[in-house]
Amino acid sequence: QVQVVESGGGLVEPGGSLRLSCVASRSIFNINAMTWHRQAPGKQRELVAIINSGGSTNLADSVKGRFTISRDSAKNTVFLQMNSLKPEDTAVYYCSAQLRHSDGKIYPYWGQGTQVTVSS
Repeated sequence: QVQVVESGGGLVEPGGSLRLSCVASRSIFNINAMTWHRQAPGKQRELVAIINSGGSTNLADSVKGRFTISRDSAKNTVFLQMNSLKPEDTAVYYCSAQLRHSDGKIYPYWGQGTQVTVSS
């Protein structure tokens, strides 16, 4: 029902910044929520940020004050602005579009991921 594609990852020094982009194949007004998750080596995938169709946002405690999730609805795109990056932010970052199916359950559609490496 929807495809998402992430971009913007790369190598950055501690204290630096990156902006990730996620483009959806349909209007994000018709998507219940879009999320950013990350998975570091040897760890489980964790939620980083979420934005719902009305524009409200939530951030994980570990990134509050450093990361911001936002959207450009006209371009079907969400962003993750990452500032003051730390080595522990190193991970593959995944975008998802969360859709409510006819059975009432919400199902995530994942992108392919983009690598973020924070190292000196």
